[in-house]
Amino acid sequence: MSEELCLMTAAELATHIRARRLSCTEVMQAHIERIDRLNAQVNALVTCIPERALTIARSYDEALAHGTAPSLKEAPLYGLPVAHKDLTETRGLRTTYGSPIFADYVPAFDALIVDRLKRAGAITVGKTNTPEFGAGSQTFNAVFGVTRNPYDLDKTCGGSSGGSAVALACRMLPLADGSDMGGSLRNPASFCNIVGFRTTPGRVPVWPDLAPYMPLSVVGPMARTVSDVALMLSAIAGPDPRAPLSLDEPGASFREPLASDLHGLRIAWAPDLGGLPVDHEVATVFAAQRPIFESLGCLVEDAHPDLSDADEIFLTLRAMHFELSLGNLLEEHRAQMKDTVIWNIEAGQQLRGPAIGQALRKHSQLLAHMRAFFNRYDAMVLPVSQVPPFPIEQPYVTEINGVPMQNYIEWMRSCYWISVTGQPALAVPGGFTSTGLPVGLQIVGRPRDERLLLRLGYAFEQATGYYRHQPAMV
Repeated sequence: MSEELCLMTAAELATHIRARRLSCTEVMQAHIERIDRLNAQVNALVTCIPERALTIARSYDEALAHGTAPSLKEAPLYGLPVAHKDLTETRGLRTTYGSPIFADYVPAFDALIVDRLKRAGAITVGKTNTPEFGAGSQTFNAVFGVTRNPYDLDKTCGGSSGGSAVALACRMLPLADGSDMGGSLRNPASFCNIVGFRTTPGRVPVWPDLAPYMPLSVVGPMARTVSDVALMLSAIAGPDPRAPLSLDEPGASFREPLASDLHGLRIAWAPDLGGLPVDHEVATVFAAQRPIFESLGCLVEDAHPDLSDADEIFLTLRAMHFELSLGNLLEEHRAQMKDTVIWNIEAGQQLRGPAIGQALRKHSQLLAHMRAFFNRYDAMVLPVSQVPPFPIEQPYVTEINGVPMQNYIEWMRSCYWISVTGQPALAVPGGFTSTGLPVGLQIVGRPRDERLLLRLGYAFEQATGYYRHQPAMV
């Protein structure tokens, strides 16, 4: 029975708990047993609080028994285990940001997404591993070490929300949170056969935030199914006065059914987004998915927007963000920072007004171009990652199909070019390579149109069933 509980979706568990067919305690105990059995092999959860989680679960059961539990509307995630990315502050629970500088830091507050998950009834089990300060899509750091891909322990799980993705893939959790600047919700989802959702900036408000008016970095939901991502989104979306970009629409609207008629939707099919190098295995898996969308009634055309300025825009805004958030640590703690973090900060320190102004002008032009492109198309589909999971010993990808990468993040352009558009992007399981490694499919939509992406993603996952595949170790 314990194993069966861990295989249930978050939505199924929530329904059974409300009907009192399952207790919060047995759901929590089942997932803790799974963590005890598998986590040592993958190192997904790095700070665990099982006894505290069980105590809360028991109190939730008592509330249900006495009729004092919050309503389903107030707490749609009641009794569900969840873990938080170790970049996200958790009151009374160590938050290291993957850095030796903060190895013993225990915040006195919860980040907004953590607070909302708790208010929705989710129970914190622990923290998930991340690269140092979230830099890079390979999850390793000097505090906790490396997180391994459960589909092949010799491969990376991606990042920077790698620990969250692995915990989900291993069925150690039904839900987890993550964040995304250049692909950190999407790349690990692709590498681990789960779902990650980078929503429109402001859909899930961010607090605390040192750059509250910069739309590059978002936080968001991760789960094994699109329905579970929608359920989690319903609990964490909605306005907050501390987040000036937050959207007014309440999150509860994302609890609507996802099944719908997709006939006539126009899809731009972008296998390489206009010339990016894409690994042959990824390209082969991706091409095989086109007939699925056509079978759903979608009109699929080869098309892509002009994103030739996206590199300059992203690298400039990213450098600004790193200098703003971490620049004050560099002088005192340089010896404790990895080289790629230092590179990002120093790039920000070297920026001057004309370069920033040029990037912002080009950003404005890119946004106008994207609006025009999406007047013709309802969504765009492309690979999440240009490569499949790579060896765990390799810090980052240095070449694709013989094309050398100029820096440690260039191999992620299929994700970070989308980040600068400000448009929502849903990563869903999209098939497997010849050696059984997951490949993710990325669906991009118009700003604020998360519902269409959820409907498309749901239809695709129901048609393919890729989400049902489990790692052999599980």
